[in-house]
Amino acid sequence: MRPPSVAIAAPDAQAFVSMFGDLFEHSPWVAARAWRPEGFPDAVSMIEAMMGVVEAAPAEEQLRLLRAHPELAGQEALVGALTPESEREQASAGLDRLEPRETEAVRRLNAAYRDRHGFPFILCVRHYTKRGVLAELERRTRRSTECEREEALAQIAFIAVERLEKRLGQMKKHAR
Repeated sequence: MRPPSVAIAAPDAQAFVSMFGDLFEHSPWVAARAWRPEGFPDAVSMIEAMMGVVEAAPAEEQLRLLRAHPELAGQEALVGALTPESEREQASAGLDRLEPRETEAVRRLNAAYRDRHGFPFILCVRHYTKRGVLAELERRTRRSTECEREEALAQIAFIAVERLEKRLGQMKKHAR
C-alpha cells in the first residue's frame, strides 16, 4: 500500500508530533526525530524518514518500540486500554469477537511468542481474518528472534502507512 501523494509540512516539531506522533504506537519520538523544517514532498518520503529514524535507533530503543505495542486480543484489549487506532485495527480482523476457545489459543500463543522473542507479536492485522492472525502467530512464534525482530519492524511500517493513509483521508475530508 502506498500513501497518497500530498506534501506534508508542519510549522514546528511540536505541531508535527501532535499531528503524526501516534503513527508509531506510544512512540512520538519517531515523529519528533523525523520532523524537517522544510516538510516532506509526499507521504512516502515522510514514512521513509520515520522508518529511517527507527532503523537508526539503537537496538534497545527499537526493542522499546516493539514492546510499546499491545498484544493482539491481549490484556489491554480486555480492559479497554488500547489506543483508538489499535482498537479499530484489532476489530477489523475480528479480534474483538473471539470465541472462548479462540481467546484461549491467542492467550497461549501470545505468551509463547513473548517468552521466546521478548516482545509482543506485531502484525498489520487489517490484512488478516481471525483465522489468519492465529495461523500467522503460530507460524512466527517458531522463527528466530532475529527474523522476528526484522518482521515486527516491517509490520510496524505497514501499520504506520495505514494509519497515515487514514489520517490524510480524514484531513482531506475536513478540508472540504
